[in-house]
Amino acid sequence: MGATSDLMKGKHIAVWFSCGAASAVAAKLTLDIYGEHNKVSIINNPIKEEHEDNQRFLKDVEKWLGHTIEFATRSKYPEQSCVEVWEDRRFMSGPMGAPCTMELKKKARQEWETVNKPDYTVLGFTAEETNRADRFKLTERDTLLTPLIDVGYDKQDCFNLLFDAGIKLPEIYKHGFPNANCIGCVKATSATYWNLVRKEFPEVFNERAEQSRDIGAKLAYYKGQRIQLDELPRDAVGRKLKDFDFDCGIFCEEKPSEGT
Repeated sequence: MGATSDLMKGKHIAVWFSCGAASAVAAKLTLDIYGEHNKVSIINNPIKEEHEDNQRFLKDVEKWLGHTIEFATRSKYPEQSCVEVWEDRRFMSGPMGAPCTMELKKKARQEWETVNKPDYTVLGFTAEETNRADRFKLTERDTLLTPLIDVGYDKQDCFNLLFDAGIKLPEIYKHGFPNANCIGCVKATSATYWNLVRKEFPEVFNERAEQSRDIGAKLAYYKGQRIQLDELPRDAVGRKLKDFDFDCGIFCEEKPSEGT
């Protein structure tokens, strides 16, 4: 990677910051490695359904980086609301993904790219997500830079680095969720994930249950079949979800919960 950074000069690199730990560290590495001789833009897609503390985290990361984080939104949905997208499309999720991701992240990114024309893209792919990064290169573009993978950083390494920098992680992690995505992400199907949403954010669970029932979307997977959220037993359990240590920034253990 060092040789690559020596050769790369005068380019425009777009770093997509999701308000998660991995993308924060990816932005830091990009600035450290490429920032001296290249233009680096750090961009966030603000989503209405994310935890409100995500924007506090964004401001803290902005100060840590010493670099402005700008916003990119989808012109068709100026409120950047997943609920609005689902209602408009009358569709919430399927095997190929969710319309909120397509509209509020992918198409918002493409609109920004059309205007700003970056040469390279950085996403927060960690060392355990090499396959996802390779798939992105094959299906979207081969101009992806992977600073986290290049240095071998996994998600826990990213938490450790932010802990050492004195940056408080987004509150959503403290509730037991593995990432800083929207609360009640409709791409999740696990019984454990949805029961975690029901326990930690009951009002969100009820909203998702009501809207999915209205649209006819069966979001939960239980005992081999898709069911409505309002049919999900409160004691339903799925796979274990990795639970990271946010306090000491050293250890990582498993607990019985599941997410996206």
